[in-house]
Amino acid sequence: MADLAEEEMDNPTFSSDTVLSDVHLHCPSKRHLMVRLNAVGQPVFLSYFKLLWSTEDLASGKHVREITTGREQQSRSGDELCDKDRSNVKEKGELNSEGVEALLDDDGDLEVVRRPRGASDLQAEDLLRDIVCPVILMKGKEDAFEDEEQECTCSDVVKIEHTMATPLEDVGKQVWRAAFLLADHILFQRDTFRGCSVLELGGGTGITSIIMATVAKRVYCTDVGDDLLAMCEQNVALNKHLMEPGGGEIKVKELDWLKDEFCTDPETPYSWSEEEIADLLDHCSVIMAADVFYDDDLTDALFRTLYRITHNLRNSCTVYLALEKRLNFTLRHMDITCEAYSHFRNTLNDLENLQDGKMKYTVEHIKADFCQFLVYERIEQLELWKIMAEHLA
Repeated sequence: MADLAEEEMDNPTFSSDTVLSDVHLHCPSKRHLMVRLNAVGQPVFLSYFKLLWSTEDLASGKHVREITTGREQQSRSGDELCDKDRSNVKEKGELNSEGVEALLDDDGDLEVVRRPRGASDLQAEDLLRDIVCPVILMKGKEDAFEDEEQECTCSDVVKIEHTMATPLEDVGKQVWRAAFLLADHILFQRDTFRGCSVLELGGGTGITSIIMATVAKRVYCTDVGDDLLAMCEQNVALNKHLMEPGGGEIKVKELDWLKDEFCTDPETPYSWSEEEIADLLDHCSVIMAADVFYDDDLTDALFRTLYRITHNLRNSCTVYLALEKRLNFTLRHMDITCEAYSHFRNTLNDLENLQDGKMKYTVEHIKADFCQFLVYERIEQLELWKIMAEHLA
C-alpha cells in the first residue's frame, strides 16, 4: 500500500473538470514535491508564503513607511524604463511607405518582424515579476531549496498545506488571492482587530484566520468537510509560532451554511460545545469571509447565515467580505459577464436595504490601496467590503 501511495504521488493526474488557483498557477518554476496524500487520495503540498517583514516587528510604523517608499521607488523605476523605451522608439522613427512595402510578401501580406528584446525589456519584466508574483517556496526533500529556507525566519513565513487543481466542491483546499487581500487589511489595521473574538466563514486552508490570530484573541475558523477541516487544523499547528507572541488562538469548527443550527453532536469531529457557542455569541465582534462567492446558492446560504448569526450576537458586529470578480464568456449572453459577482452585489444590496425592524446593515466598499504584507498580484478585480451589523432594539 505504501508503494502504491508513493507511485501516485510521483504521477499526479488532473482531470479537465478541475480548477486551479492563480496563487498556485504563478508559482516559480521549481520542483513541486508533494508531502502526502490526503484522506481522499488528493496530493497535498506545503508552501511557504513569505511575509514582507517579521510579525514581531509589525507594531512599528517604520515598516509601513518602508514598503510604501519601496513601492514608490519601484513604480518610478518602471516609469523610467518605459520612458527610455519610448525615447528609443522615437529615435528610430516611423517606417515610411517604402519600408512597409519591403515587408510585404508575394501575396501582399505583411510579414511581421519582431523587435529583438532589449536589456530594458528584460529589466522591466523582472521588475514587474518581483511586484506581482507570489513568493512561494515549495517543500521538497531535506536538501531541496535549502537556501530559501535559511533566508526565511520563523516569524516571516506562513506555512500552508494545500491541494492543487481540485474539483469545484474542493476549492477550499487551495489558497486564493482574496484571502491575501483580507490578510493585508488585517495586518494594516491590526489595532482595530487586537484582542477581538472573530468568526471566519469558509476558512478553507485557514491562512486568513492564522493572520487574524496574530492580533486577535480568539478566532473560530469554520468550514465543512472532515478532510478540509483536518488540513486547516494542521496549518494552525504549523503556524503556532506566529500566534504565540500575541497570545491568539484558533478553534477549527464545522459550520454548514445550509443548516440553521451549530453542530453540537459530540461524536462528530469539529463539533461545537455549548460553552463555545455561548462564547461566540457573547463576544464575537468580527466576522470575515474570503473568496467564497462563486456559486449563487452558496452565496444565498452565506448571507442567510450572516443574518442569523449577527441577529443572535449580543453586540454589534463588523463583517469583512473579500472576493475576486471573475470574468467569463457565456454563450447565453454572448458576452463577457460576471454572474457570480453580480449575484453577490444584488444580495449585498438586499441586505443593506433590509427593513425587518430588528437589524440594520450599513455597507461600505474598502479601497484596496493599503500596504501589502504578502507578495501577490493585487489585481483590480480584487474587492473588499465592510458591513456594520447593528441591533435596532
